[in-house]
Amino acid sequence: MADIQPPPAWLADAVMYQIYPQTYADTDGDGIGDLPGVLHRLEYLEWLGVDTVWLSPLFASPFADAGYDVSDYRTVAPRYGTNHDLATLVEEARSRGIRVMLDLVAGHTSDQHAWFRASADDPGDDRYIWADTTEAPSPAWVPSPGTRPGYYLPNFYPVQPALNFGYARPDPAEPWRQPVDAPGPRANRAALREIMAYWFDRGVAGFRVDMAFSLVKDDPDRSATAALWRETRAWMDETYPDRALLSEWGDPKTSVPAGIHADFFLHFVGRPLRSLWGNAQGSHNPVWGEDPCFFGPDGDGSMREFLEAWREADTAIAGAGYVALPTANHDFSRLVCGTRTRDMVAPAFAFQLTWPSLPVIYYGDEIGMRYLPGLPSKEGSQLGDEARQGSRTPMQWDDGPNAGFSTAAEEDLYLPLDPAVDRPSVAAQRADDTSLLHQVRALIRLRREHRELGTHGPVEVLNSGYPLVYTRGDSYLVAVNPSGRPETCTLRDVTVGPALLARGVEAHPDGTITTEPFSYGVFRLAP
Repeated sequence: MADIQPPPAWLADAVMYQIYPQTYADTDGDGIGDLPGVLHRLEYLEWLGVDTVWLSPLFASPFADAGYDVSDYRTVAPRYGTNHDLATLVEEARSRGIRVMLDLVAGHTSDQHAWFRASADDPGDDRYIWADTTEAPSPAWVPSPGTRPGYYLPNFYPVQPALNFGYARPDPAEPWRQPVDAPGPRANRAALREIMAYWFDRGVAGFRVDMAFSLVKDDPDRSATAALWRETRAWMDETYPDRALLSEWGDPKTSVPAGIHADFFLHFVGRPLRSLWGNAQGSHNPVWGEDPCFFGPDGDGSMREFLEAWREADTAIAGAGYVALPTANHDFSRLVCGTRTRDMVAPAFAFQLTWPSLPVIYYGDEIGMRYLPGLPSKEGSQLGDEARQGSRTPMQWDDGPNAGFSTAAEEDLYLPLDPAVDRPSVAAQRADDTSLLHQVRALIRLRREHRELGTHGPVEVLNSGYPLVYTRGDSYLVAVNPSGRPETCTLRDVTVGPALLARGVEAHPDGTITTEPFSYGVFRLAP
């Protein structure tokens, strides 16, 4: 990794916040969130302490897949506002110490994109993957909508034709498998950089890259895809060294050495993230069954899978980037889900905000918004058994009409609000010093004031069961009990000093740590 420059300095200390723009704040009364709404709520984000905002896709789109079907990468979708609104948001956020990252759908476009319309009428256009055959190569392929004969390969839904970045392995029986250096793949790599530069030049701090692992097809070890991103990273290091890429790859040990600055542990790549938070009672039930997770109230999970994956990734990354750890996102369940109530999730935040990863808070999780089951599908949110819409409901700002999200009629809201009479709100929790919101804010502040609690300090796990206990550097100890039982452990050769922030955890002179249910504590270590 000698040819990759270090990540921009700001990324090491970032606390990120994902906004789903459709349901964050609506200012024009159409029931859909917009950019002026985000602008209006910057004061809240500054107060909370986050310094980087990632906006889910907001480019022009037919919205068959909630904006992940882009028809114009350089134009803000009218439902959200204008390019000027985005420029205003970026500038005002910067004045408050907040960077704005956008979502880049790199692997496919909408079938309404001008590129695809041209390709569907021109057999010589190789920007997409076409099989000029009389029969579909497989059921996934879609008939050409234009004068060009044959079929195209979609990435996800049929209306999302895959951009051609080439194939890692040729197959004489499939002549559409072009190499990565063919004219079509080269044109798409250049177009990708042009899109990124367009928004970098307008102050955007970086991108979260959708399905970053999927660009080169039939690439089992991802080496050809990695080469593509290393090329992109070299261009960024030379031209935009202070910008960052956050990827939806789900395998940091592969993606970060490939040039990505930070990559998530994700729900759909193995069990490391699911073994922490789990999804079995929400968006992916019954897809994943009832496997326990460590931060479940029953206290029957294990940290083994997460810790093994973390150590493997940390070794492979070798300081060249970061593992990103989300509370949730638009594709899987919130922390508050099923039997895990908002009174139980503070320990998860205590872990996320004191572990040496890059924390990404999904909007509303900081007040304990819950995953809502049984909602109608909206813009492609229901995918087989996966009910993703339950994590995309309107932000709950106050106790007024539509929870302060919108002045639209209730039936015109993008998705229904949580109907619970005790649903949390920002206003109510800001007024309550004991609320989850104030605890999250205090943990963010603690991470900022004590940099060894962030990505800078080493971590050593002293007890991997309940309670989870680990040190950060030579100065701090963290104890977390996410179970519904009191838990105790005794440490050897560790002298714990005063608490910096503790809720239900006590450290005793004999090395015993006692914890109440759903508790956490951050302590200084005695010299």
